[in-house]
Amino acid sequence: MRERYPRIGSVLVLVWLVIGVIAAAQRGYFDSGPVNCAGWGTIAVTVIAGPLNYLGVNPKIADCDVPQPSP
Repeated sequence: MRERYPRIGSVLVLVWLVIGVIAAAQRGYFDSGPVNCAGWGTIAVTVIAGPLNYLGVNPKIADCDVPQPSP
């Protein structure tokens, strides 16, 4: 009986992430591809937020500052 609970949890997480990918695709995030880290961040947050997108949550990463390597 205890072996079923981790499987159920894994299936729920997988379904959650699949719904997140569907939400990101419906918003057109995969059409042109992200050109900066903010675009990648928005896609990642949308996938993780998953079903919350269908409740009206619209996660976006506004800006992203990445340190540049020294010459």
